[in-house]
Amino acid sequence: MSRLPRVLAAVAALGLLTACTTIPGTPVGLRQEQRGPVGAVPAGLERFYGQAIAWGSCESFATTTEQHLAFTKRGIECGRATMPLDYDDPRGRTVSLALLRRPATDQQHRIGSLLINPGGPGASGIEAAAQLGSLLRDSEVAERFDLIGFDPRGVGASEPQVRCLTDEEWDAERLDSDLDTSPEGIAQTEAEEKDYARKCAERTGKDVLSHVGTRDVVRDMDALRSALGDEKLSYVGYSYGTRIGTAYAETFPQNVRAMVLDGAVAPEENKLAQSQAQGQGFKKAFDAFVEWCVGRGKCALGNDPAAAEPRLKELIEPLKKEPRQLGDRKLSFTDAVTAVVQALYSEQLWTVLDTGIADLANGGGRTLLFLADTYLGRDSDGHYSTRNDAFRAIRCVDDPPVTDRDLLREADRKAREVLGEDSVFIAGEPAGVLDACAFWSVPHTSEPHQPKADGLPPLLVISTTGDPATPYQAGVDLARALNASLLTFDGNQHTVFLQGQQCVDERGTRYLVDLKTPEDGARC
Repeated sequence: MSRLPRVLAAVAALGLLTACTTIPGTPVGLRQEQRGPVGAVPAGLERFYGQAIAWGSCESFATTTEQHLAFTKRGIECGRATMPLDYDDPRGRTVSLALLRRPATDQQHRIGSLLINPGGPGASGIEAAAQLGSLLRDSEVAERFDLIGFDPRGVGASEPQVRCLTDEEWDAERLDSDLDTSPEGIAQTEAEEKDYARKCAERTGKDVLSHVGTRDVVRDMDALRSALGDEKLSYVGYSYGTRIGTAYAETFPQNVRAMVLDGAVAPEENKLAQSQAQGQGFKKAFDAFVEWCVGRGKCALGNDPAAAEPRLKELIEPLKKEPRQLGDRKLSFTDAVTAVVQALYSEQLWTVLDTGIADLANGGGRTLLFLADTYLGRDSDGHYSTRNDAFRAIRCVDDPPVTDRDLLREADRKAREVLGEDSVFIAGEPAGVLDACAFWSVPHTSEPHQPKADGLPPLLVISTTGDPATPYQAGVDLARALNASLLTFDGNQHTVFLQGQQCVDERGTRYLVDLKTPEDGARC
C-alpha cells in the first residue's frame, strides 16, 4: 500500500520428480531445471505445476536504470515461468512471470524456496529479492533458502505489462494537480480519470486487466511452489504482499509451510477506510519526524512543533499556482506532497526530508523532486517503471469501485475533522471526484472481507507501531483473524523484517528455519 487520497480437483503424488532434472537441448547460457510437479496439483494445470524453468543472466530482465546495476551482481540468476492468463481457460492465452533466484548458500541443508513479495501493489519482486539477497548474504535465511523474487502478472519484467501512460504523459500528469473545486474543474478531473481508464484498457488489453488481481496471483504462486520443487510454500510478504499471503492462506491452507506477513493491509477495510487510516498514519509519522527534527536543535520547519505543519503548508502552497522551475524540470504541489510522503516511510529518510524542506525554503527543490521521482518510479533517464499503472490496475480489480459521490464527500469531511481542515495529508483531488476505478473497463474480482482459513500452520505477523502506510492495528487484527503469532516492533517505518533490526530478524529467522513462533506479546 502506498498511495494517499487520489477448489482443487486432483492430487498428483509424483515424489520421484522432486529432484532437480536438467533438460537436454537448453539454449546456450541457460540452465534448465525441472523440480516439479510436487504436492497438490489441480486437474488440468499439470503442465504449469510441472514446468521446467530455464535459469540464466538477469541483465535482460532489468526495466530501469537502477535494476541494470542491481542485476549484474554475482550470485543471482533469472528465469521465466508460464501461467494461464485465465485459470478457467488453461489452454488459452498465457502470461510470463519474471523470476529471480539467489540459491541457498548451504545447499546440503537447504530447506526449500522462500518466495518474496515487496508489496505496492505493483512493486518488483525480482528487484526486492536482488536487494535482499545482497543484504542477507551471510545470514541463516540465505544459507537455508533459495530466495525467490517474482514480478506478479502485469508487473515489472513479467509479460505482458500493465502500461497506461507514456513517460511523457506521466510527467504531464504530475504537473496537473487537479485542485480546481469548481463544477467545471471537478468535471475536468473526472474526465481525466475516465481517460486514464480508457488508455489502460487500450494499451494493456481488457483480457489482461481482468486477470491482474490478487485472485489470480495466488494461483500463480501455488503453481510456482510446485515448479520450484516445494511441497509446501514458505513466503515473506510486505505491505500489499500481506494481502497476497492472506489470500493464498485462504485458498491453499493445506499448502502453507510458513508465512511472515509484515506491514498488514487490513483485509476487511474498503478503499475509503484504508485511505483514511493512511492519512492518520502519515500524520502520526510526520509528528514523529517533527519531534526528531526539533530535537536536533536545527530544523527547517522551525523550533515549534505546533507550527511545523502550517510552515510546511506555507512553503508548498505557492506551488499550486506555479510549479517551481528546476532546470528542465518543474516541482509541482503534488510532487512536494508526494516527496514528504515518500520520506515518511522510514526514519532513514528523515534527514533527507529536512534537507529537502530547507532547500525548498531557499528557492530550490531538487531534493524533493528526487524523493517524488523515487516514489513514482522515475529513473535518472526519465523513464517510468510500470509500478503506478500496475498499482491502479490491481486496486481496481481487487476492490469494488466507489461510485457514490456522497460517500466520497463524507470521507473527505471525516478526514478534515480528524486531521485538520488544512492538513497536508488530505491534499488530494477535490471531494466527491470519482477516480479511474469508477470507470474501469472490467469488473472487480475480489472484495474486502474478514479472512477465514481453517487448517493453517502457525503464521507470523509483524506490525510496527509507527507504520504510516499500514497502521499497527491492521496487523493486530490480521494476526487474530489468522490465529497467527504477532510480533510488535516499536518504531517509525513501513515494514521491518530483514532490514537490519536484529531483534526482529532473529525471531523471524527462527520462525522460517525452525517454525518456532515468538512468545505471546513479543515486542522488539
